[in-house]
Amino acid sequence: MIHPVILCGGSGTRLWPSSRKGYPKQFAPLLGESSLYQATLRRLTGPRFTRPLVMTNEEFRFLASQQAAGIGLSDAQVVVEPCLRDTAPAILVAALIVAQDDGDEGLMLVAPSDHVIADLPGFLHAVDRGAEAARSGALVTFGVTPDRPETGYGYLEIARKPDGTGAALPVSSFREKPDVATAAKFLEAGTYLWNAGIFLFRAADVIAAFEAHAPDLVAPARAALDRGREDLNLFRLDPDSYAGSPSISFDYAVMEKAGRVSAVPLDCAWSDLGAWDAIWAAESPDEDGLAIRGPVTAVDCRDSYLRSEEPGLQLVGLGLDGVVAVAMRDAVLVADKSRVQEVKGLVSTLRAGGVDQADDYPRFHRPWGWYETLCIDTRFQVKRIMVHPGGVLSLQSHHHRSEHWIVVSGTAEVTIGDQVKLVTENQSVYIPLGTVHRMANPGKLPMYLIEVQTGAYLGEDDIQRYEDVYGRG
Repeated sequence: MIHPVILCGGSGTRLWPSSRKGYPKQFAPLLGESSLYQATLRRLTGPRFTRPLVMTNEEFRFLASQQAAGIGLSDAQVVVEPCLRDTAPAILVAALIVAQDDGDEGLMLVAPSDHVIADLPGFLHAVDRGAEAARSGALVTFGVTPDRPETGYGYLEIARKPDGTGAALPVSSFREKPDVATAAKFLEAGTYLWNAGIFLFRAADVIAAFEAHAPDLVAPARAALDRGREDLNLFRLDPDSYAGSPSISFDYAVMEKAGRVSAVPLDCAWSDLGAWDAIWAAESPDEDGLAIRGPVTAVDCRDSYLRSEEPGLQLVGLGLDGVVAVAMRDAVLVADKSRVQEVKGLVSTLRAGGVDQADDYPRFHRPWGWYETLCIDTRFQVKRIMVHPGGVLSLQSHHHRSEHWIVVSGTAEVTIGDQVKLVTENQSVYIPLGTVHRMANPGKLPMYLIEVQTGAYLGEDDIQRYEDVYGRG
């Protein structure tokens, strides 16, 4: 069987404002009810695969576990990277884990968490062909057959044109993102594929490749794994050891240097949803090139994408041509469709200007659920809070604010000082300033409440934690 390894730590800032550092695109329901990460998990389940191994970071550890459990994959193995070190160290750690679990012959399929693949049978056929090559010792990568001179992807140069069988072909070189003229030459040649960033190999083979071509990564990865520890349903790599690893991509560290690298052509409507024009294409535009999502009204618009993510926010487009407009409660993007690749730089500009929306998502996700601010002024704030079934907030107090909680759906178990009581729908409680308190959801359905804060300071750092079931400080 094949061990799926899912890389789940990116930020996806080209899809701002829907994707931000606090809630990146892999976790967002960009194309339906499920997230891209959940779609990836589903794609890599079945008789070919073992339970998934998810490599993520500290900020997303609970989201990764919760979204996996949300589609019935509560056995997913989540490994927490203590700091960002690009893809090479993460893949090496995953290979060491697979080798421990399955020996030298263990196969691992490494996939990003934020890709869209429409043709599942076609993808699985490519995986089967890749497995054949990997079992013979090749390091396999997957390349998408290009249908246009795309400048947003890197390319794989292969030894000869694909013959239609899907067989793995030797890779001659890796090419960076080209300009338009070079991309057109690649397309005409027929011996270039888009680099999909998906890999398949035996764990022992890729470990040997690291030892040969990136030996400075091996000791930190082994130490981070050996000194790591279980934490709830997660595995934490040792921070000091992992921090000693260079930050480098897997292609640069290994694939571009290794001797036996093969590519399997991937002919299955693949997209990495790297920018808003890719979302537009995935939304199946109408005959006028218009695609919409959410509460949108479009009049005389063409070649455009209009999206509203707030149920009560109606987005109206009139006479638009070649425009992307994305509306959220706290931020709106309006861009020339031909320049959406520049959104990443725009986010850097917002960040440099101290704009909170550059990174902060309007809904803040926590291990117990989420909260969002409905209204805020100098001395009060109103929040909506959702607590998962079984979710427990930390035992805490505040130095500068008092709180009113009004349960609007479900039942809350509320601790105030030394008293514990149940608060049901339409009931409320008051937590005086400085009082130790906690809330939990003892029910089997999500619990929702409205929190009204009043005080001189309403920042999230006004929390004194005494106990936390999720191990937060």
